[in-house]
Amino acid sequence: MLSSVRLIPRAVWLVHSPICSSSRSFMDLKVLLSSLNDFASLSLAESWDNVGLLVEPSPPHTVHTLFLTNDLTEKVMEEALQKKADLILSYHPPIFRPLKHITWKTWKERLVIRALENRVGIYSPHTAYDAAPQGVNSWLAKGLGVCTSRPIHPSKAPKYPTVGTHRVEFSVNCTKDPDKVISAVKEIADVSVTSFSTRTDDEEQTRISLNCSQEALIQVVNFLSQSRQFYQKTEILSLEKPLLLHTGMGRLCTLDESVSLATMIERIKSHLKLSHVRLALGVGRTLESPVKVVALCAGSGSTVLQGTEADLYLTGEMSHHDVLDAASQGINVILCEHSNTERGFLSDLRDMLGAHLENKINIILSETDRDPLHVV
Repeated sequence: MLSSVRLIPRAVWLVHSPICSSSRSFMDLKVLLSSLNDFASLSLAESWDNVGLLVEPSPPHTVHTLFLTNDLTEKVMEEALQKKADLILSYHPPIFRPLKHITWKTWKERLVIRALENRVGIYSPHTAYDAAPQGVNSWLAKGLGVCTSRPIHPSKAPKYPTVGTHRVEFSVNCTKDPDKVISAVKEIADVSVTSFSTRTDDEEQTRISLNCSQEALIQVVNFLSQSRQFYQKTEILSLEKPLLLHTGMGRLCTLDESVSLATMIERIKSHLKLSHVRLALGVGRTLESPVKVVALCAGSGSTVLQGTEADLYLTGEMSHHDVLDAASQGINVILCEHSNTERGFLSDLRDMLGAHLENKINIILSETDRDPLHVV
């Protein structure tokens, strides 16, 4: 059902001290990357994202220690080197916009230089982990209380269920030679053809069904338009990639029991280990107003949450005007700062990856990684 994703629930208690690294085994980088993709396929990432292996030491490269961080800053890089990491999994990609040169001038360029000098790889899953069934957004939903949830924007399978993006169907009656028509259609590139006999109005016909690419569709239509009989009885279907269950951007969560907004605020602060959050009350709402439906998106949620009906929007950050729009519709908004809605997931990720990788490598969590914004 979910051929592109295989996530293993948290079921194993691990010892996380770097001291135990000597008792661990190791993995070849390419084998580890394949396992990470089995854990959560990079095909789930948004098209605009920059995910996967961003920095690769010259092969072969062996990984004894995998270092997890939400953001790879220079301070975090120093920590990773001190702890002898071989691969850094940085949730946010430190390389997003193209680098035109690699010098000591900017901090992101220095990250690349230090990684390569010390033979440390850098890997980023970002929105692939946002979409995954037990990824960042599902972790964020755990803090709400008992609820059912579904993706706000479901992910689609990486491939079409069959060859081609369109299906074209038409009938050929007994006055035409079906084999000749099929042979002519097969000469068009990127076309697969099937046929079967049918009867319409007591007339024997051959029904021809073909799958084709977007590019081939134009040639198919051009061929069919040469015969009025074909063209008037042609059906063209656009094939859609199937949706993936429990997979996609954001989560729409329905609580089993309504709670007050004040109670929900305390639940969120407890889950994220925060002393403060930012709140915008929806028009006509108070701290005692009931909350039944929560729409959430880790990180920056404006685009994902926009237009979603809910009692509360929960995200890291939204633009000023998007907050105003939501509040005007009576929707409460809680903002926690961008990475505060993501970082806590890494503890769960450490355990899940440990089980998935069968404890073959040491997995450690950054102690210096934190959100750059603080309440003062």
